[in-house]
Amino acid sequence: MDIQPETPWDSTPDISARIVTAIGRIATVLRSGMWEVSTAEGLNPAQAEILQLLQHRTRGVRLSWLAKQLSISAASASDSVAALVSKGLVRKARAEDDGRATALHLTPQGEQVAQRLAHALSFADSAASRLPPAQQVLMLTGLFKLIAELQKTDRFPELRACLSCRHFEPNKYPAQEVPHHCALVNAPLPISFLRIDCAEHEPTDPVRQRRNWEAFA
Repeated sequence: MDIQPETPWDSTPDISARIVTAIGRIATVLRSGMWEVSTAEGLNPAQAEILQLLQHRTRGVRLSWLAKQLSISAASASDSVAALVSKGLVRKARAEDDGRATALHLTPQGEQVAQRLAHALSFADSAASRLPPAQQVLMLTGLFKLIAELQKTDRFPELRACLSCRHFEPNKYPAQEVPHHCALVNAPLPISFLRIDCAEHEPTDPVRQRRNWEAFA
C-alpha cells in the first residue's frame, strides 16, 4: 500500500535544491542562445567562450588559465585555441611577465566576433532589467554569496571580481549604508556596482581574497 504524504508539500524539494534547479534551467536557456549565435559565426561553444574570456584582456592570458576557466584539459583548450588561430581570431605573443611564456590575444577580427557574441544574451539581460531595481540588487547580492560559498569548494574558476581585487576594501564603513570601498577610484562601492568581471582588476593575495569572500558571505 502506498504511503500518502502527511501534507501536500511533503515531497517538495528543499529551497536550496530548487535554487540549483532554477539556475540550471536558466543556464540551459543561456547556452541555447549562445549556441545559436556561435554557430552562425562558425564556432563551437568552447571557441565562443574563449573569445569572450579574451575580450578586454589587453595583457593576454595563458593557455593553462583558459583550461581552468573552461574546466577542460589543457589539450582540449589547445585544440580550440589552434582552431581560433587558424580562423584569424586569436594571436599568440610573448607574455609580458615572462618572455619564455606565450600569451593569447584577440585579433581585431576576433574582437569584432566577441562583440557580436556579447549581444547573444541580450534577451536575458532585458529580462533581468525588467525586475524592480531593489530586487536586482537582492539577486546580485544572493549570487555573490552563492559564489562565495562555491569558492570554498575549489570548483569555481578564478574571477576578475571586485571581491578578489586588491583595491576592494570590505566593510570599511560598517555603520554606513554603503560599507565597502574601492581604493582604485577612492570611493564607496555600493553592492549594485560590484563587478563579476572588471578590466581594472588586480588580484589580491589568496589569504586576503578568501577573507573578502568570507566577509561578504
